[in-house]
Amino acid sequence: MTGCGDSPRRRCVIEIPLLGSVQRRLIYFPSRGPVPPASRLLPHGEDVVLQTEDGLRLGAWYAPARSDDGGRAVLICNGNAGDRTVRAPLAAALIRAGMSVLLFDYRGYGDNPGHPSEEGLAADARAAHSWLATRHDPHRIVYFGESLGAAVVLRLAVERASAALILRSPFTTLADVGKLLYPWLPVGQLLIDRYPSIDRIRELTTPLLVIAGGRDSLVPAQLSRRLYEAASQPKRLVVVAGADHNDPRLLDGPQMLDAITEFLGEHGGWPRPPATK
Repeated sequence: MTGCGDSPRRRCVIEIPLLGSVQRRLIYFPSRGPVPPASRLLPHGEDVVLQTEDGLRLGAWYAPARSDDGGRAVLICNGNAGDRTVRAPLAAALIRAGMSVLLFDYRGYGDNPGHPSEEGLAADARAAHSWLATRHDPHRIVYFGESLGAAVVLRLAVERASAALILRSPFTTLADVGKLLYPWLPVGQLLIDRYPSIDRIRELTTPLLVIAGGRDSLVPAQLSRRLYEAASQPKRLVVVAGADHNDPRLLDGPQMLDAITEFLGEHGGWPRPPATK
């Protein structure tokens, strides 16, 4: 090991696993503790429980569309921080647009048991899909993923087909993001959770919409664009000019919502939105 003598080499060997043991604290930032009932934040919201394949029970919110919509539904996978209350405005906007919504917390988030990891979040997304598929035709379910959740939901889309896939601020690999945030660390060698979206996107057969912030300081738009360029058609890229990672325009802003409804009207097998004058 270059640069490590006998005693320093011993220290280097010890430090690498220590870094591995704490690195998830630099990836996942859950809010812990109880969340309010769904009915407080979403119209006709229901509190539901998801059962994972490894035996965890996860809290979630389900809210039906305001009218009979032929079974259209959106499964939302959150980013790496907070809990599902943060995404309530997005869920409410999608409901107003005529979509039923399932919004859930990963393991270790909110009041859910467990600890987040790449494999754990993948299992949580599968549990969410399995529950939603009991209420809706799986071919009428759309997947939406935000930031880290974009990587989670992309993996789900490769495993289980959907009507369409929407990725907000997606990245190519977690290592690519880590190199930008922690340039002094050999991120590519140390990462336990890797989220290789750039490899998985080539297996995608679902219509794809990518939404990126033009001034995203956490997941730069060039990473989202690289992922988009690696995907097959049909696909569309929308860049919200001047928007940073946590800009409200990337939560429930009109440009993003218009892009979603228009794209689903064309590629999701849903009625197209009325033309604006």
